[in-house]
Amino acid sequence: MSDNKQPSVWEGFKAFLMRGNVIDLAVAVVIGAAFTNIVNAVVKGLINPLVGAVGTKNLDSYSSCLEAPCTGTGADATGIRIMWGSVLGASLSFLITASVVYFLMVLPMAKFLARQAARQKAKEGAKEVIEVSELEVLKQIRDELVAQRGQGRRDY
Repeated sequence: MSDNKQPSVWEGFKAFLMRGNVIDLAVAVVIGAAFTNIVNAVVKGLINPLVGAVGTKNLDSYSSCLEAPCTGTGADATGIRIMWGSVLGASLSFLITASVVYFLMVLPMAKFLARQAARQKAKEGAKEVIEVSELEVLKQIRDELVAQRGQGRRDY
């Protein structure tokens, strides 16, 4: 009888969940969902009123008629209507989200990581200088000892 016990499904699932990248992904999803609320509030509270100063607050109402007559909404609609306002609204939401993520998260993190790398490189460079100078000092001590031994030595 061999003792090759296969891990149970539960143990495999538990190991999968306890991996760091799964937990990081779960945190990212939760933060992303919360961040979506902030972006939606910015779009509804700031962007839509700015657009509303020029036209209507609701970008979804902007459309063009491809085939006339474009009347009615929903099931009663006639014609072929291109709803470019909703595309514009979604595009603005995407640009705002991307901008906020880049300028408030990605850019500061990149600068932080660059500073950390520079500090680490400087620390390693200083360590190499110290190691080289210690090696040089040891070589000098060795040479001095050899020189002293050579002077005090008498060849008979």
